[in-house]
Parts: sequence; structure tokens; C-alpha cells
Amino acid sequence: MTLTTTTHLNFRGTARHALDFYRSVFGGEVTLSTYSDFGMPAGVPGADKVVFGRIESPAGIRLMAYDIPGQDDPDAAATAGSTRRENGTTVTDRSFFQSLQAQSLDELTRYWDGLAAGAEIVEPLAASAWSAGFGMLTDRFGVTWVLDVQE
Repeated sequence: MTLTTTTHLNFRGTARHALDFYRSVFGGEVTLSTYSDFGMPAGVPGADKVVFGRIESPAGIRLMAYDIPGQDDPDAAATAGSTRRENGTTVTDRSFFQSLQAQSLDELTRYWDGLAAGAEIVEPLAASAWSAGFGMLTDRFGVTWVLDVQE
């Protein structure tokens, strides 16, 4: 038996844009269904929002996305909270970080550069005591990514 885990991200009306963004960074295919696809009348507010969204890339990145019903706020911090570096430590009120590990610094840098567009950099990508490359950022959709070279 093989198990698979996929991060399921919840958004306030920006799931479609987030999936398109992640496709631009990771490649792959996006599949999505809206609330109207599942029977909500087309004229009802939120009928065009994502009830089921997924991206799967050739490199193995899998993310799911969902728009919280009745919530429409482009401020990612409203859902996700915040993360910052203070006195050499990471201070956060988020319940999780998304980890991305690559086999090489070149590969990691490509993903970093894509995710960094419009992001808040928490810890710049650089060599660390445990990795040839480590960095942390909160992307434009409020997801905090921890990226490092797997050693």
C-alpha cells in the first residue's frame, strides 16, 4: 500500500489565481471545479469560486486549493497569519509551512525565483549550516515556503 499526502490550501477568493501562479512556477496541469459546477446557481455570489482545485507537476509537486465559502478578501494574512525573523529565530502564528526540497541549488533557485515574485522574503536563499541552499518566503497568496537543498 502506498500513501500520498497533498497540501490542501484554503483561500479567500484567490484559489484560481494561486493555482495559476503555482502552475507558472512548477509547471503541470491545473484541474478545478467551481461551486456552480456542483449545483450552486450561477447568479449566486461565489458561484464562480473554486470548490476543488488541484495542480500536479511533472516534478511531483501536488497542491490542492479551495475558496472558503462567503469569504472574499485578497489580503492573504487574513487567512494565513504572518511569519518574520526576529533575533535569529522564526516568529509565526501560522499553523504550517510548506516545505520544498530540491536535489541541487540550481533546481532550488529556479523554484525560489518563481515563488519570490511578489513575495515577502523571510530568510534570503543562501548556504546554511545544514544545506547548500536554504530560504524562507511568504508568497503573494500567504503561503510560507521553506526551501532547501536536500543533502
